[in-house]
Amino acid sequence: MTLLGLLAIGLCLRIAISDLYARRVPNAWLLGTSALAMVALLAGQFIGPPAAWMPHLLGALLGLVALLPFYAIGWMGAGDVKFFAVIGLLLGMHALLPVWIIASLAAGAHAVAVLACARLPLVLPTPLQLQWERSHRYWRNRPSVQRMQGARQGRQGIPYAAYMGIAAIGWVLWTVHGGSP
Repeated sequence: MTLLGLLAIGLCLRIAISDLYARRVPNAWLLGTSALAMVALLAGQFIGPPAAWMPHLLGALLGLVALLPFYAIGWMGAGDVKFFAVIGLLLGMHALLPVWIIASLAAGAHAVAVLACARLPLVLPTPLQLQWERSHRYWRNRPSVQRMQGARQGRQGIPYAAYMGIAAIGWVLWTVHGGSP
């Protein structure tokens, strides 16, 4: 596994946890990882055989440009766009399409589950509706859930960055264990 692959796994784990918990993609982590990646790419030119750096730079640019329209129309947060660009920098442009497809399928499944759960009480018999409401109220009043809601500060939506992170980790592991990049 390469240094960039290890950096990608570390960043993706951190971002997935942050996005699931607080619906945030911290800029400091993105900037720090990008700086380390640039140092690794530069050092790769002088240590051993020269490493290919152009696919990584093109990956960053393509990752940014590909998701920027979704941010512009309000369908995606800026953190998701920046994170996709950093994934492109770390893994190269060839990883972007598989990561995007897998993350989009996971986000679509998430959206379907959210819509189904919102409508489920309407089709349940009355006793089950009451039980659903009691369990939902119990869940919302849990201290850990209230802390999580406080950390989100009203941010809602699908944790797309978490799904991109999980897909990117899968890509790294797949390429390490025999898949071709």
